[in-house]
Parts: sequence; C-alpha cells; structure tokens
Amino acid sequence: MWTKAASPDAMPDLPDPDTVPCSPFDETGGLAYFPRMLAKIRLHAAGRLWADLHANLGKGMDLWCCGYLQVTYDEVKEQVLKGATDDEVLRWCEQRGQPLNDITRHVWRQFLHKVGMNDAASGRLAKWKAESGLADRDDIVTMGHYMDVAEGRKP
Repeated sequence: MWTKAASPDAMPDLPDPDTVPCSPFDETGGLAYFPRMLAKIRLHAAGRLWADLHANLGKGMDLWCCGYLQVTYDEVKEQVLKGATDDEVLRWCEQRGQPLNDITRHVWRQFLHKVGMNDAASGRLAKWKAESGLADRDDIVTMGHYMDVAEGRKP
C-alpha cells in the first residue's frame, strides 16, 4: 500500500506531512480513528490527500468505523463536505446511527488498538510491512502502528 523503500533495510519514502491525516489513535469525543477518517475526506476534497491513501477511502477502517456508528461513509462524507466540524459530524452520527457511551467508545478504542494483531488483518499488515521495507520492525504489530511509522509520525 505505501511507497516501497529503496532497499529492504531502508525506511519508506515519507509523504509530505501536509498530505496525511492525523494518527488513527487520535480521538474526537472519545472515539478513536474518527478524526483521521474526516481528515482524509477533507484532504481528498482539497486535492491534497497522499495518493497512497486514495484506494482505501471509504473502505477498511473507514468502513468499519461507519459500520460501528451505524451510518454510511457517504453520509459522513456529505456532512464533512458541508463544512461540519469533527464534533458536529460525530453528534450527527450519534443522532442518525448509534449513540455512544463510555463502554461503546472503550470497545471501539480497544478494537482499533489491536487491528492487525493476530486477526484477519494480520496478513495485510505483514504484506504492507514487507512492501515498505519494514518487515523486520517487530514493534509494528498493528495497522495503527504501521500507519504512524509509514506516514512519518513515529520513527
């Protein structure tokens, strides 16, 4: 998915920081990943989203997040493109779909902090690490860790 490194031991070419969204671990209203999804929508609409992220717009974690909230990605995208803030979009999601509470936020956060760790996403994570020259990085054990390294937020 991300740019291949020049050699197996090299770090991938890092994208321009202005073209990548925030970390998947960032939160809005206690909901992890949500601000990343909205930032990707905004960056894409402005023609500034890192090209490597285009293929997964509305898929993968975006789709899981919307499914968890019981709204569609297109509905969320529409709210974002109308100019709503992250907090406003989250409130809209809770009114339209599933209201959140401390327990549901905790469940989502725990899920998100483990995606790629001995689950259905593990194979994809291993593939992305190998393609990026990061296969030897035992500290990258989840998709979130991978995103933070590949996008230049973590060494």
